[in-house]
Amino acid sequence: MFKNRINLLVLALVVAISCNQESSKNGFSVTELEMRFEDISAIQNESQRKSAVDTLWSELIREDQIPFKEDTTVIFLFKGEANNVSWNGDFNSWSGDKNFDNKGSRIEGTNLWMLKTSFPSDARLDYKITVDESWIIDPVNPHYQWSGFGPNSELRMPDWKPEPLTEVIPDASKGSLSDNILIESSNLGYNVQYQVYLPVGYQNLSNLPVIYILDGQEYSDDRLGAAKIVLDNLIHLKKIKPVMAVFIDPTNPDDPEENRRADEFGTNPEYNDFVVDELIPEIKTDFKVSDKRIETALLGTSLGGLNTTYIGFKNPNVFGNLAIQAPAFWYKENEIYGLVRETKEADFNIYMSVGTIGDNLVDARRMKQEFERLDLDYTYTEVNEGHSWGAWSAQMDDILIQFFKK
Repeated sequence: MFKNRINLLVLALVVAISCNQESSKNGFSVTELEMRFEDISAIQNESQRKSAVDTLWSELIREDQIPFKEDTTVIFLFKGEANNVSWNGDFNSWSGDKNFDNKGSRIEGTNLWMLKTSFPSDARLDYKITVDESWIIDPVNPHYQWSGFGPNSELRMPDWKPEPLTEVIPDASKGSLSDNILIESSNLGYNVQYQVYLPVGYQNLSNLPVIYILDGQEYSDDRLGAAKIVLDNLIHLKKIKPVMAVFIDPTNPDDPEENRRADEFGTNPEYNDFVVDELIPEIKTDFKVSDKRIETALLGTSLGGLNTTYIGFKNPNVFGNLAIQAPAFWYKENEIYGLVRETKEADFNIYMSVGTIGDNLVDARRMKQEFERLDLDYTYTEVNEGHSWGAWSAQMDDILIQFFKK
């Protein structure tokens, strides 16, 4: 009996040491953090309590633990005087999903606010803090992701891994991106602008594969789609053939504040005719691109994903590759599912992706069933992210390799 007691004590000591080592290695645990909050609230002296808050806050910043993450648990944190603090982001559709409790609670006796929740351990999500009526970037979180409306703070759960190919490889030769080129569209009744990416060595190349990219002004932005960076890197690493890209911009060339995508991308036959009968012939005349459908791709996200599906299935003789990211099929639900459902047979190479948190997941899963019915060659990816350029840019290498592998 005495020997068994000794063994149990030794085992307890080993476990305690192991836990202390792990806590030291990773800062401290959620339980330990919440105990720190309780201890701070219990300090009677206001000056000492404030000092304890400042000490803890400095530790969390130093450990890059704001928001605080452990496994699948996250504690959003804010330090400052306010009447109300809440968090909005991908996880509650930027305040659109009222089922998610986004309201923070003040830690008693302090100016600290917290919101405890959980996400998959490999999730990456955009968010902002709402302090009273103001939406702000998290002032102590160094990680952010740009959107079409500016930067958001970025929650990186412990098992999330960044995509290195969205960062410039210093010794990679750089392709060129043209200035905006105007094309007068008789189908649309107005001018459209686009840019062309030419791979390094273009002057010595011919019959280049080409990818047409909707929302091109954002895909070409290094802070958003990072497409040019990824193209340069993949060509440099010899993972894909030299590829040309056409970035089609839906904004009004005469008024950049006017974005026409809601009309152009909504299963619009005039826009379809513009792309197929006006833009593509001009590109084929002016640049050294391949005529083969298997070397011609179309890419879009959200409404652009809807439009990629629409234009692709309307023109199976033109496009052999369709990249559909976070598709907003709900926008023209009857038209797009009807078009695909009426297709008896098809021969596309498709890449479709969607986020599992606050994204068009139901739409994508429904369309996936249609692709299965057609026995298409496709890749379908769900990621624990939201409706964000952080997710879409990280998939650019997979898309390009699938379509244009060397």
